[in-house]
This record gives sequence, structure tokens and C-alpha cells, in this order.
Amino acid sequence: LAVIWLTITLIEVNTHILQNTFFNNEKLNNIDSLSKNKHHISDYWVAPKELPNNQIKYGKELIAHTALYLGPKGSVGQISNGMNCQNCHLDAGTKLYGNNYGSVASTYPKFRARSGTTETIEKRINDCFERSLNGQPLDTHSNEMQAMVAYMKWLGKDVEKNTIAKGSGIMDLPYLERAASPQQGKILYEQQCASCHKKDGRGEQHPNGKEWTYPPLWGEKSYNQGAGLYRISRLAGYIKYNMPLGVKYPESILTDDDAWDIAAYINSMPHPQKDLSKDWSDASKKPIDHPFGIFTDGFNEQQHKYGPFKPIEEKRKKLRTNK
Repeated sequence: LAVIWLTITLIEVNTHILQNTFFNNEKLNNIDSLSKNKHHISDYWVAPKELPNNQIKYGKELIAHTALYLGPKGSVGQISNGMNCQNCHLDAGTKLYGNNYGSVASTYPKFRARSGTTETIEKRINDCFERSLNGQPLDTHSNEMQAMVAYMKWLGKDVEKNTIAKGSGIMDLPYLERAASPQQGKILYEQQCASCHKKDGRGEQHPNGKEWTYPPLWGEKSYNQGAGLYRISRLAGYIKYNMPLGVKYPESILTDDDAWDIAAYINSMPHPQKDLSKDWSDASKKPIDHPFGIFTDGFNEQQHKYGPFKPIEEKRKKLRTNK
């Protein structure tokens, strides 16, 4: 009965969203600043089919339903906030530009300036547990960690080493000429996002009471300030080609400006704090939209969080040229 209820609920919600979205927009937003850069869709990474063994199947299950095993009521351990990896890495990390894992196997181990070290896939997964899931690291030798690593390696098995597959990760949106506007984002959020994630951002919990049908976007149960999506460039790119529910690349409903403004609003709201004092030992390597100082480019935290980002980019180019 719970499965039938959830299926009916999702159909009703999706129908409501699509009706509101499509009938209030004359056409999809095909003509934007990225239109000229679109490639034939067949050029893009596609996840392999038919999971080959139980370890990889378990890895996918853990990505899709992390909270059932490792959330506050988890059957294996209680080390995270109740969100699933899939809440940020859509379709168990397989959706095109849905923060997928297509290039994980081909690019790791790799040096990451945030930690100042060469990181393994295991370290990267634990970063997500400690930041996006606002929890504790998973034992790297555990069956769960090894299953998730095996699943990610299998997803990227056909991607050439040291290359990034087209469509992997998140789309990079062009910087705006202005600062992103949380005020405008609030209006757009209430129009396009609140029907699922709720006006207060609390999300909608699954009937099983252990995971989320629609995850919280701010508040104590959401991702913390150290998460990748707390940078608005990452969140804007994610929103653009994945939201509202049902959107998928290369189509979009929101404009670039809309995506930036909604991201600005979401990340202007309260998120759990995290000690970031050990991040970015070389402050000059911080991303342009990393919102916490110190900075070496002379711009303040407000502009690093919301923009405009082009002046920061130009200043950094000059600083590199003058070295």
C-alpha cells in the first residue's frame, strides 16, 4: 500500500509541476547563452547497463537510498543527516549534467586544492558524507565504502583515463553581468520549487520516515556550508538542467539568470556550519564563488558569494600575469 500511495503521489506531484511549468511557459528555454555550445546528444557520456555483480548493485543501492543504511535510522550505521547521495547525484549518479559520476574513475586519484593533497575516491566520498550529508566519515575499509567505489568505477569504466566525459558532473553556466539576486530568487523559488521542496525549504519526507522524497534545501537537515552546492555556480548549473522535476539536458525551463537567482536565494538561507579552517591552505586557489575569506584578490565575501564574478575573474588573471 505504501508503494501504491507513493506512486500515486509522485504522479500527482509531477503532473501538477509539469502543468504549472509548461502551461505557464510558451516554450522551453532553448535559446540562451549556452545554445551555441550544444553538441549532438550522442556525443555525451551514457551510464553502462546491467549491473554485473552484487557488490556494484549494493553500491548503487547505497547511493540511491543512503539514509536507509547510514542515516539517522540507518540499518548499518547512523552517520549522516538523512539525505541520500541521490538527492544531489540524480538517478544514482547517472543523469546527464545531474552531478553524475561519469568521470570519477577517470580523474581520481587527483590533487585537489581545497585539501592541498592528492585524494582518492574514498576521500572524495567521505567529503560528501561530512559536507553534503553533514555527517561523519565512513570507514574506508567497510563493505559500504568499497561497494560505492566499485559502483563509481564501473560507471566510468569506458571513459579514458585522465579525461572528462561530456555531460559528466554539472554544467558550468556563464557568469552574469550582475550580482545574483536572492530577492528575485525567492520569487522564482516560490513559483517553481516550493511545490516540492516547500516554501520554507524543509522538503518532503518519504512515507518510510527515513529518507526524503524531496530533500530539504536549507535548515539543519540540509547540506552544510562546506558542500559543493553551497557555491552558487555549482547550484545554479545543477538547477538549470535538472529543475523543476522532469527537466533534462539539453532542454531547460529556467533561464540562466533564473538559475543563478534561485541558487542565490537557497544559499542565502541558513545552512549548518562546518569548520573550514583547514580548507584552501593556498587562498589564491579558492574558487571565485567560494564565499568565505581570506581572499588574495581584494574582493569581499559578499561579492565572492553572489557576484558579479567577472571583475574577480579579470583581477585574478592580472595577478597571475604579473607573477
